Amino acid sequence: MLKQYDYDNMPIVEIVNDMILDAARRKASDIHFDQTPTNLIVRIRVDGELICYANVPEAVKKNLITRIKIIAGMNITESRLPQDGAIRSTIDRLNLDLRVSTLPTVYGEKVVIRILDYSMSLGGLETLGFSQGNYVKIQKFVTKPNGIILVTGATGTGKSTTVYTMLQKLNTTSRNVITVEDPVEMKLSGVNQVQTMSEIGLTFANALRSILRQDPDVIMIGEIRDNETARIAVRASITGHLVLSTIHTNNSLNTIERLVDMDVERYLLGSALEGIVSQRLCKKLCPKCRSSRKATLYEQAVFKSALHMDITDIYTPTGCNECYGGYKGRVALHEVLSINQNLRDAIVNNMKKEDLRHLIYDDPEMISILQDGLLKVMEGLTSFEEVLRVIDVDDDLGESDSEIKDAIIGKQKPSVDETIESINETEVLVKPEINQNSDMDTLEI
Repeated sequence: MLKQYDYDNMPIVEIVNDMILDAARRKASDIHFDQTPTNLIVRIRVDGELICYANVPEAVKKNLITRIKIIAGMNITESRLPQDGAIRSTIDRLNLDLRVSTLPTVYGEKVVIRILDYSMSLGGLETLGFSQGNYVKIQKFVTKPNGIILVTGATGTGKSTTVYTMLQKLNTTSRNVITVEDPVEMKLSGVNQVQTMSEIGLTFANALRSILRQDPDVIMIGEIRDNETARIAVRASITGHLVLSTIHTNNSLNTIERLVDMDVERYLLGSALEGIVSQRLCKKLCPKCRSSRKATLYEQAVFKSALHMDITDIYTPTGCNECYGGYKGRVALHEVLSINQNLRDAIVNNMKKEDLRHLIYDDPEMISILQDGLLKVMEGLTSFEEVLRVIDVDDDLGESDSEIKDAIIGKQKPSVDETIESINETEVLVKPEINQNSDMDTLEI
């Protein structure tokens, strides 16, 4: 149901304020203002999914975009180039921290407002949804005197939230904590935060070189984006500093390969790497309306292959007045790899990818991101469909388990004879009858 505004009589300032406030109260992460030839379509992203929110008529859409650019500190006379801005204010007693981005399109400027909510970071590591085994590993990570800890995942999977939570755990008066970020997303008391500015030469790499002369204990790098930053970060970690950072990879195995591809020497990586946290976000089942159903053969096969468990029933979304299609909020799926001596030797000695995969995932203490997701399906926190949406099951299971899964799936498919018989029955049902009173070429069905 689209929200209706009185665009003819309501001031544009109030309309913009109400849209932002309403989106924030609905726990939306982004607001999209999409240009079309005739109007402006407003969509909000709730629990990772975009939903239509409002339609702004042609007559007022330019004023609405201009108002957003004004409060974001942008140049309102420039509409041909992309711009970035920020909004920090209190509206109706709600503290807002927003990032604004504009992009010129053929129909006008598209605007996206990202609503930053780091309330999860303030709650501590125990509020991030780690399983007991993974939580113990994370607690050990933040007690390391040196080394590099990486949080990996795609854009929008909560990497920054996890890093900030770990950083707050490390933020004590006895430590000199310095960060280099682009942009500084959350200001922390007691932490020295550096904003990169590539236009004047203050890049991640240049800032890191200066930070190493500032007697740091903990260094947080917003993101490892290039080879130079990766090499400096690894070298900083082996010279007595604890380094936290994020990188865009899918899982622990791919993270190691990515760092090697970034020209980080294997002997340095093997000694510097302490831990990798891979994560995804999937929609959380509404606890008030979720229901139980029988598991399909496919679902039973995946649970058997991944967890060696036999299941008969799983939770599924239903939908009620308090949720969106049976989901409310999001839950994180984690894969936490603690680097032991065997893994260090394997990295240094350039072990083959398949052998390295077995070394990582055959460890009884290792919980893969798929296993963590399936365990949360059993707990009723999320649905099997959501786990499939965010995880490549075939890649996680491997070839041998995938063959077993495919064989079980095949049992659900009708045989060739059954298919032909079904087609013949269908043909009998729709066989045309000839009208004796008409020409032979005319058929009535």
